[in-house]
Formats: sequence, C-alpha cells, structure tokens
Amino acid sequence: MSILARVAQWFADPAHWTGTDGIPTRLVQHIQLSAESVLIGAVIALPVGIALGHYGRFGNLAINISNVGRAVPSFALLVLAFQIFGLGDAPIIISLTALAIPPMVTNSYVAMQEVDPDVKDAARGMGYRELAQVMWVELPLAVPLLMAGIRTSAVQVVATATLAALIAGGGFGRYIIDGLDQQDYTKLFAGAVLVALLALATELGLAAAERLLVPRGIRLLRAPSARRVTYKAA
Repeated sequence: MSILARVAQWFADPAHWTGTDGIPTRLVQHIQLSAESVLIGAVIALPVGIALGHYGRFGNLAINISNVGRAVPSFALLVLAFQIFGLGDAPIIISLTALAIPPMVTNSYVAMQEVDPDVKDAARGMGYRELAQVMWVELPLAVPLLMAGIRTSAVQVVATATLAALIAGGGFGRYIIDGLDQQDYTKLFAGAVLVALLALATELGLAAAERLLVPRGIRLLRAPSARRVTYKAA
C-alpha cells in the first residue's frame, strides 16, 4: 500500500479525531501558540515600524536589530528559552515571537516610507494633527505592505510552531515528532500535511482580510495597474 493510501486511512480513522491527541485538539493548540506569538510580535513590531517609517529616522538600525531574530535559528532560540524558562508555552512563544517580529518591522517601516510626500503635505495643509495624519491618511495607504508583513510572519510562525513538540509542546508538531520517534511514517506524513494545510489556510485567510482592510478607492487604483502589468507580461 502506498504512503498516500496509508495517510488517507489515517485521516479516515475516527480515533484520530477525538481525545487529547485528536486532530481538533492539536489544531486548537497549534493555532493558540501561533496566534499568541503573532499578536505579541505585532504589538511590539508594528508601532516601532510605523513610527520610524513616519518620521523617516533610525529605520535601518531598527531593521538590522530586528533581523537578529532571523539570523539566529528558531531551534537555537527555542533551546535557549527552554533553558531559562523550562517546560511550558513561555519558551515556545518567545522563540516564535522573535521569528514574527522582523518581517513586520521591515514591512511597516517601508509601507510608511512609501506614502507619497505630497499626500502628507496635503494632510498637514488640511489641518490634520500628527496622530490623525498617521491614522486616517498614511495607514490606509500603507495597509497592503503592512498586511504583507503580517502574512509573512504568520505563515512562518505556523510552520515553525511544529518545533514546540520538541519540548513537550502541543500542536501538529506532535504527530511529526512522535511519528519520527515511533518510526510511524504515516503519522509523520499526516502531521506534515496538516501543518501545510494550516499554513495555506493562514495565507488565504489573511489575504482575504487584507482585501477587506484596503480602502475601496485604493483597490480601484491598484486594479488598472495590475491589468497593465498582466497585459505587458502577455
């Protein structure tokens, strides 16, 4: 029997859909770890990137510092956090948050820098104060790039959260690690499929959220340029 047939049988087994090791339970655990890490990362990264991008100062320094999270492997961060905090969700969330921050800092900084200076001058000419200008003029224009950073972070975190199983954490990584330990390659392959599907669902869900958040006027402006690029490529 092929591996794909065995994996299909594994998914069809009702035993894998109930209990503490069931797919729904592992799904909730994986989403909880990922969502908490992305939210914490967003609370840290977005205000920094937005503020620096608005004022146009120290952006390269902030990006270089945040990229330390990329330079250090996630597994190394996980091990270091485990040595400090022990078992539990804390070391997992810390290491995943460090992974989530760099794309959001970079994209939010670039997004604010890309706002047309003439638009900023017009907002100031209309009497907008600093905060109002950021909230009601610059941020709506920056949403596409901002959301691209959040999507990149979220997908990376969902994929990397499988490492949580290495320090007794939950999530779909349990199927991969346990399957490897038990030489149950059907379970291992099934776990990999579940992680891939969740990462894809995350990408598609946040892409849909981006379409809702981008103001209608900006969507209309972007559509003709997208059609022109498609026509030229043809």
